[in-house]
Amino acid sequence: MIGRTAIIRIVAAAAGLGALAGAGFLAYAIHPAIAPIAPPAITRFAPDSVARGRILAAGGYCAECHTRRDGHPGVPLAGDYAMATPFGTIYSSNITPDAATGIGTWSLAAFTRAMRYGVSRDGANLFPAFPFDHFTHMTDGDIADVYAYLMTQKPVHSVKRENTLPFPFDLRLLQAGWKLLFLHPGAYTPDPAHDAQWNRGAYLAEGLSHCSACHTPRNAMGAERAGAPYDGAPVDNWIAPPLNATNPTPVTWTENEFFQYLRYGVAPLHGSAAGPMSPVIHGGLSEMPESDVRAIAHYLADIDHADARRPGDAGHLAAAMASSTRDLTTPLTSDPDARLYQGACSACHANTGAQPVLGRPELALNNALWLDEPTNLYQVILRGIGTEEGQPGITMPSFYHALTDADLARLAAYLRRTRTTLPPWTDLEKKAAAVRATLPAPPVAASH
Repeated sequence: MIGRTAIIRIVAAAAGLGALAGAGFLAYAIHPAIAPIAPPAITRFAPDSVARGRILAAGGYCAECHTRRDGHPGVPLAGDYAMATPFGTIYSSNITPDAATGIGTWSLAAFTRAMRYGVSRDGANLFPAFPFDHFTHMTDGDIADVYAYLMTQKPVHSVKRENTLPFPFDLRLLQAGWKLLFLHPGAYTPDPAHDAQWNRGAYLAEGLSHCSACHTPRNAMGAERAGAPYDGAPVDNWIAPPLNATNPTPVTWTENEFFQYLRYGVAPLHGSAAGPMSPVIHGGLSEMPESDVRAIAHYLADIDHADARRPGDAGHLAAAMASSTRDLTTPLTSDPDARLYQGACSACHANTGAQPVLGRPELALNNALWLDEPTNLYQVILRGIGTEEGQPGITMPSFYHALTDADLARLAAYLRRTRTTLPPWTDLEKKAAAVRATLPAPPVAASH
């Protein structure tokens, strides 16, 4: 039997260890402020560094996440972009060189610390909605070039809205615990098992362009699930599809298909970019050198295990084109869902050749029909695709007012049944209403 003295010693030892652990955590979690600087003159930065930084900032989508867009378009890089998370809404910061509300008083050391370790100039821990867990893998030179670009932009005085995170998720000190578990700081180290192009693609995809931030599901603490990289995830009321071998699309995403999609916003055998992916391509990757976009495509094709899935592609493509041809050659039938599709969709999505027409995505090949939920299909039908999305100059009208939730459910059921070999979706009308609720109603076209 343990005596009283022994119990007291055990309790004291546990308390001592707890105190040491707490002190160690506080030492890890609390950071000193870095002294502010006078906003540097633009002439301090070398023009070639600024030029490189502009391209890197585009490839990292800085403007996409630091510009307000929710009905009140903001000034690029001035922040206040709303990022919905399971814990509440976080608003991005102003990263123009404004001294009062931006980063005008940040030194390169302060900026580098934020990118590498998620710590603000004043020592506060940043929320991981800012993907410092990816930017940490950038080289010092690339971080310095981004800093040079940002510090030479026009200062904008702009105060962001307050985050809506409830207690205790709003405590920045606790973010240190998140980083202790999930942050692996340090610049990317090339993998000697792969060639230079693969390593360049990995550096960009895992660091600067943080592809997995949207395409990897999150755990209960909001971190990317380590065991499910690129398995796909919900993003901004869309579904970012899997980019690995679990991608359900019937025809393989080859390196060339990835390149066409990432460079031009449309891939012949997969369709057009829409929703959150459009600014990634047209506002980001389009500014990068073609060699960098090809490197990302090369890396993603390897993740997708394209070589292992290529043998069945010809058969899947032939079956997809045959389904489109049947819709054009079969007279209107008593099937009301088929008639609805023929009236609303087939005029633009008809493909009768051996290959899809670039401006008319063949729906049997589109990721939207092969995902576990009809979310992306409903988003595109309700929103349409604008001239600045997908393939430049090619548009799709919004059917928000033209089709009811019941109509959407019928279309989804028909396409899933006739264009895929997968089980039917469920609760289609309910899910259509849920997607519609996330969208502002577009203006009704005037009649003449």
